[in-house]
Amino acid sequence: MKEIRAIVRPSRIERLRDALRAIPNFPGVTLFKAEGFTAPAAVDKRTVKHELTDFSDKIMLSVLAEDDMVPLIREAIIESCRTGTIGDGLVWVVDIGEMHRIRDRSVYG
Repeated sequence: MKEIRAIVRPSRIERLRDALRAIPNFPGVTLFKAEGFTAPAAVDKRTVKHELTDFSDKIMLSVLAEDDMVPLIREAIIESCRTGTIGDGLVWVVDIGEMHRIRDRSVYG
């Protein structure tokens, strides 16, 4: 069992939703509002005001999925959220020891 997490641009959420829904047996996604900025060395700062206000709105998402679904989900996130410019976001995968569904006490992992 894995958790796929990503930070993406809010403007890409509709495309992302469509891409994830197109994956057979997609398990679902949870979204969080987030703010952040890119690595300072990657950006050319011009003013003090810019340095103090450079946080931009982002969306963090979390998907819990079986190991074999990770490549499909990761690729859907990257393809639907990529613009090719700084600030497109990140995707990472974390091992999950086990997951318990509250509704029916099912255990996964």
